Amino acid sequence: MKNLIWIATIVLLTSCEQQKIGFVDNVKLMDEYQEKIDVETKFKAKADALTKKRDSISQAFQIEAQAFQAKAQSMSQKKAQEEYGLIQQKGQFIGQQLQQEDQQLQASGQTEMDSIVSKVKKEIRAYGKANGYTYILGGGDGGSVLYGTEVLDLTDEIVKILNDKYKK
Repeated sequence: MKNLIWIATIVLLTSCEQQKIGFVDNVKLMDEYQEKIDVETKFKAKADALTKKRDSISQAFQIEAQAFQAKAQSMSQKKAQEEYGLIQQKGQFIGQQLQQEDQQLQASGQTEMDSIVSKVKKEIRAYGKANGYTYILGGGDGGSVLYGTEVLDLTDEIVKILNDKYKK
């Protein structure tokens, strides 16, 4: 009987232990993380450059197609059809190349963003372990925290840690 009371007391004491819980606003964290901002800026510049390239190539191709139309009137129908077929092939080839470059840029951007998300999660885990948290929940759009007191909001602390590490 004494053992049963003793076990019940230990279970009661351990279950009353305070669990340390905090949360992070995922949206705010990512919006304020400088590395993510820099990556977005870099990829926006690359996307803008690709758009300019696409516009330039498209414009040059249109000029070539217009020149062909003027020239085609003086050609035989057979010769005009052959050249028209070649111009169509060239247009398709250019379109495929530009589409491939766009896909490569998107894949590269996604890889870098995945790496950043992984880095952020790792830092949150490290922060939680170092500061004795039982749980750190994700908030913001799509997060699981619908309400949390400001005292439990760790977002600013983790953003500061991430940005300090990124500067180094």
